[in-house]
Amino acid sequence: MKLHRFTPWAILALLVTAPFAVAWDDSAKKGDDIPALDRALSSVSPERMSADLHFIASDEMGGRDTPSLGQRIAARFIRNRLQRLGWNPGAPNGFFYEYELERSRLDTANTSFTVEMEGGEKIELKFGADYFFNSRGLSDVEETGPVVFCGDGGREEFESAEVEGKWALVFESELNSRAIQVNARRVGAQGLIVTPAPESGTMPYAKRYASWTERAKAGRVSWPSNGEGRERRGGRRGAVVAYLGREAAARAFGWSDEIPDLEIGAELGVTVTDKRAVLSGERVTLENVCGFWPGSDPELSQQVMIVSAHYDHVGIADDGQVFNGADDNGSGTTGLLAIAEALTHYGPLKRSVMLIWVSGEEKGLLGSRAWADNPWLPEGCEAVCDLNIDMIGRNAPNELLITPTEDRPEYNGMVKMCEKFGVLEGFDVPFKSADAYWSRSDHANFAKLGMPVAFLFTDVHEDYHQTSDTPDKIDYDKASRVVRLVIRMLDALQGMETIG
Repeated sequence: MKLHRFTPWAILALLVTAPFAVAWDDSAKKGDDIPALDRALSSVSPERMSADLHFIASDEMGGRDTPSLGQRIAARFIRNRLQRLGWNPGAPNGFFYEYELERSRLDTANTSFTVEMEGGEKIELKFGADYFFNSRGLSDVEETGPVVFCGDGGREEFESAEVEGKWALVFESELNSRAIQVNARRVGAQGLIVTPAPESGTMPYAKRYASWTERAKAGRVSWPSNGEGRERRGGRRGAVVAYLGREAAARAFGWSDEIPDLEIGAELGVTVTDKRAVLSGERVTLENVCGFWPGSDPELSQQVMIVSAHYDHVGIADDGQVFNGADDNGSGTTGLLAIAEALTHYGPLKRSVMLIWVSGEEKGLLGSRAWADNPWLPEGCEAVCDLNIDMIGRNAPNELLITPTEDRPEYNGMVKMCEKFGVLEGFDVPFKSADAYWSRSDHANFAKLGMPVAFLFTDVHEDYHQTSDTPDKIDYDKASRVVRLVIRMLDALQGMETIG
C-alpha cells in the first residue's frame, strides 16, 4: 500500500473540510424519494454561482494569468471544493494534472541602459526603477546610437530631424505611443526614448509601468521546444522603445533643475546603449484541476464523460488594471463547480464523469493540449466524449451557441441532444452556430482524440478581453440554465449504448 505524506496544512484542511463532506452526503440521502435528476437540477443556484465567481474573478486574483499566483490560488480553491464535496482525485498524484511549459524571461543581470557622455563618463540606469519597456514580444536587443530631440513625436517633427540610425528623444504627449512608434519607424529611427514633458503631471513611471516590470521578470510561456531552441520570428519590426522617468532623464541628459528648451533635430551630445537579454529554456510547471466521479455500472463505469472549462484568463493590463475574466471564463469555471455539486446530489451515474479545469487556454489551448497528448484516467477507463463550456453568462437570456453543427464533419448526436434539452431550459432552438470558434477553445484538443465533443458558448461581447469583464455583468440565471442543460445531458448520456 502506498503511503502519502501530509503537511500540517494538509492535515488542517482535511480536518476542516471533512465535516462538510459528511453533511453533503447526509443531505443527498434525505432526498432518496426525489428522482436523482430533480435533486441535481434543484441544487443549481445562481446565488452560489455568483458567490464563487465574485471570488474567482476578484481583483485579488490578478486576472489568473498562465502562470501566476492568482491562478495557483484559483486551482487550490477548486481542489478544496472537490475535496469538500467528496470527489475523487482525477490525476496521477491527486487533483492536479501537472505539465511543463517553456518560459522565456528577462535576464535582469545582463539587461542595462547606459548613457555615455562626450567626455566618456557613463551613467547606468536600472530597469524597473529608472527606465521601462513593454516586455510583450521580449527578445535579445543591443542598440547603440546618438540621441536626437524630436519634440512630441509627430510626423512632421520626425521628418524635420535627421534621425535615421539614431535614437529619437520625445516628450510624452497626447499622441498615442503606437502613432509615435510608426512615425519613428517611417524615418528609420534606431531607437525611441519617451520621457515626461516639462510641467506634466503624469503618474510616476515606476508606478505606471509596474506591470511591465513584473511581466518581464515573470516572462512568457510557450510549448516546450524539447531542447531544439526557440526560432525567432523575423526580427523586430520597428525601433526599440525605452521609457525614462523624469529623474532618470535629468541624470542621463545632464539637465539640472528644469528641462532646457530644445530645438527639433538638436543632438543631445550623448550616446545610449540599450541592452536586453532573455533567459530561454527554463521550465515551469502548470496545473489542470481534475476531479473524478466514478460510475455505478460494472461495465459502463469504465467509460468516462469529460466536462471541461478553462480557469485561466489574461492577467493584468499595462496600466495595472485587472482583467477579471468574469465571463471568460470565470462563468465556465464556476459552472463546473456547480456541476460538481449537482452530481453529489444526483449520486453515481452509470458512466463515470471527469471534470477538467484547464489552464493555458489563453496561451493557445496549452493545458488541454497537454492532457490530450498524455491523457490520464483511472486504470481501465477510456474517455468517450467532451462537453466544453466557455463564456456562458452574457448576452440575450434565450441565446446559446454550439459547435459542431451540421456544417462540420464532427457533427454528432450530442448536439441534437443539447437542442432537445435546451428547450427545457428556455433557450431558442436550433442554437446559433459557434463553428467559427471550433478551434478556439479546449474541445478542439479533445476532439483530436477521436471522441465526440460539444461546445456551449454564449458568444463574445463588448467586454471580451477587457478590464470591464466583471462579475456584476454576469446573467447568473442564464449561466445556471447552461449548467442545468449539461446536467440533463449527462443524465441522458449515461444510458445510451454508444455516445456519438
